[in-house]
Amino acid sequence: MPFYDLKCKNCGEEFNIMAKMSERDNKQIKCVKCGSNELETLFKSINIIQSKKNNSQDCPNIHKCNGCCGH
Repeated sequence: MPFYDLKCKNCGEEFNIMAKMSERDNKQIKCVKCGSNELETLFKSINIIQSKKNNSQDCPNIHKCNGCCGH
């Protein structure tokens, strides 16, 4: 189940919750403060998990390319 950053359209409360996509789509999630189901999705952060290649040789420019050059 994904995590959602939500904001209540009724009281302005912002909160993070783990819920099924169907629960969000069907307005089954309620505000933790006032109980309203009129919520909007916020895009605060994105979590990306990247596996690291097992190379014996690290990129000499890792500080510039962040490992994306494939070296």
